Amino acid sequence: MRLYRHGDVGSAVRDIQARLEALGFESTPDLKGTFGEGTREAVTRFQTAKGIDVDGVVGPDTWRSLYEAGYRLGDRLVFLRRPMMRGGDIADLQSHLSSLGFDCGKVDGIFGPRTEAAIIDFQHNRGLAEDGRVGPEVITEMRLVTRGVLNNGRQAIREREWLRGLTPTLAGAKVFLDAGCRDTDEACQSWEAVSAAAQAIKEAGGLPLMSRSEDTRTTERVRAQRANRLGADVIVAFRVGGDVEDQVHYFASEHSRSEAGEELAAALAASIGGRVVGRAGVMLTETRAPAAVVAHRVLDEKLGLGVVEALDNFFRLVATRP
Repeated sequence: MRLYRHGDVGSAVRDIQARLEALGFESTPDLKGTFGEGTREAVTRFQTAKGIDVDGVVGPDTWRSLYEAGYRLGDRLVFLRRPMMRGGDIADLQSHLSSLGFDCGKVDGIFGPRTEAAIIDFQHNRGLAEDGRVGPEVITEMRLVTRGVLNNGRQAIREREWLRGLTPTLAGAKVFLDAGCRDTDEACQSWEAVSAAAQAIKEAGGLPLMSRSEDTRTTERVRAQRANRLGADVIVAFRVGGDVEDQVHYFASEHSRSEAGEELAAALAASIGGRVVGRAGVMLTETRAPAAVVAHRVLDEKLGLGVVEALDNFFRLVATRP
């Protein structure tokens, strides 16, 4: 899709404004169909709330988040299909399942095979038809059972198990290194950082897994799928950050957060610098292993080596816990 930004006009802008306002992000005082300062600020607030890149521009990721955020649990029948259904309603559903102890994987707002299996398990447990489809009957039953505040449930348990299962050093660990490639500059800088990191991981006895080759550009979703397919133990991605400050991101959304990812991000930030921030980008949302995104203004060999040193210290620290 095209990008929509300050100065644009038309029916598409009107649609964007309507979706923002339905979610509580008013675009006033802009006229309907005019992308002015009010709309830009509304987009920025929405991006901040959803944990996606904050630039005040409606591109593919922001539009997808706008579309998916419009669903509430019960608005539609949800089930496993191809392409998979996505939305805030599915994230809410996964939060309920996880809180009840049904393992649906990460609360990512994607209705995949694990979510279907958790639904069938819930239906079996409650004596409902075991078809994996979530309609009014399943939602009513789930809300009756999950009265009160939801807890972190299965996701938190899984991440604690992951921490306990880490090797005491990088030796034997499968570390997925993702080199961002949103533009030529990022592709070159990130490759320099991941190349240095990969060599250092090899020397430490670990197994570096690269998300792409030096001369290829693939989408972030394809690279995230590769991380899952290769069974990475931990994921570190490199992105060129904004002009204001260096950051290290972990998965966090309005529905869930990764405690292990936050701990990993904090360990990296303590070594290489940067503010630890919760985000919901594709590499953080759609991967199974705990992940961190190093979003620094400069990516180079020194940064790559610093990340590996931080990872080794992190593994050693976790191994010494009682």
